[in-house]
Amino acid sequence: MKIKYELQCKDKNARYGILHTNYGSYETPMFMPVGTLANVKTLTPEELKEMHSGVILSNTYHLWLRPGEDIVAKAGGLHKFMNWNGPILTDSGGFQVFSLTKNKNKDIVEEGVRFKSHLDGKELFLTPELSIQIQNKLDSDIAMSFDECIPYPATYEYAKRSTERTLRWAKRGLSVHQNENQSLFGIVQGGEYEDLRNWSAIETVKLGFDGYSIGGTSVGEDKKTMYKMIDDAIKYLPEDKPRYLMGVGDPVDILEGVERGIDMFDCVLPTRIARHGNAFTRYGKLNIKNAKYKEDFTPIEETCDCYTCKHYTKAYVRHLITCNESLGGRLLSIHNIRFLIKEVEEIRESIKNNTFQEYKRNFIEKYQNNVEN
Repeated sequence: MKIKYELQCKDKNARYGILHTNYGSYETPMFMPVGTLANVKTLTPEELKEMHSGVILSNTYHLWLRPGEDIVAKAGGLHKFMNWNGPILTDSGGFQVFSLTKNKNKDIVEEGVRFKSHLDGKELFLTPELSIQIQNKLDSDIAMSFDECIPYPATYEYAKRSTERTLRWAKRGLSVHQNENQSLFGIVQGGEYEDLRNWSAIETVKLGFDGYSIGGTSVGEDKKTMYKMIDDAIKYLPEDKPRYLMGVGDPVDILEGVERGIDMFDCVLPTRIARHGNAFTRYGKLNIKNAKYKEDFTPIEETCDCYTCKHYTKAYVRHLITCNESLGGRLLSIHNIRFLIKEVEEIRESIKNNTFQEYKRNFIEKYQNNVEN
């Protein structure tokens, strides 16, 4: 079946809902760990389940290059290939074209995007149709429409041309989408411009996607601009479909997104900062490489229920990180992903109890004061 979303209750604009998939039902708001190459870096599916992960992401662009969508299809699809018995969302490759070819040659034309592989420099051509066909073969539960991620800043004229083209690409992708068990999400673009965000949301919804995402945020803009981008789009998205804010995983940004009506978040941030020795805590980010943790034999966070905090100390994790032992990044990744999933679990409870604003205020007060780290 395609995914189904049931809105259960609201606290102002914050929404608590249930996302029904072929692999079970999951509560929203949710944070989705990113498994770029069909794995969340250094972690096993069993560990992700232990952290209460629901939907996880994989990357169409990267899997297209390695090992290739045909190999994944021969393995029985992405779930069997990576041994994940939960729902999977695949992005379209549009963001990777933006990020991996930034400041390099890429040729965006009506047919698609011509650019060079970040692996070997080989010339590639990705079209809306090819992106959807790859995702059909990967057999994810949720596929994403192919779009252009507008850089920030961009002129109004550029943003307008790009936003209009993204809508045409969305129509082309819809026309070739053939996997009856796979949902397809549309993507709202528009840059920093209110009228373009409004128009993109209205016109994308008219196409009748299974869910809607807000793209083109967290690409270098300030927080005030990012939150306005969400505001400008979300008021036109239907209440009976899931709403996904792409590429956002900062703990405060998750709260701001939920307050505006977002249901789904993803980001590489928890594993990326872990590899550099950083951990999320209730009192802000902690840099485990700091010398003051050399003889600190307490967990990263006393109240955390993750595997890392149950079994290891700051001193030990610091030792691993400073010695470049990969286990250090693994342990911090476990903590950071569980931290964000625990945050959305608490957010869901606060929405059900009509105490979201109080929860948000208390969380931000502790997190931004950074009194302990």
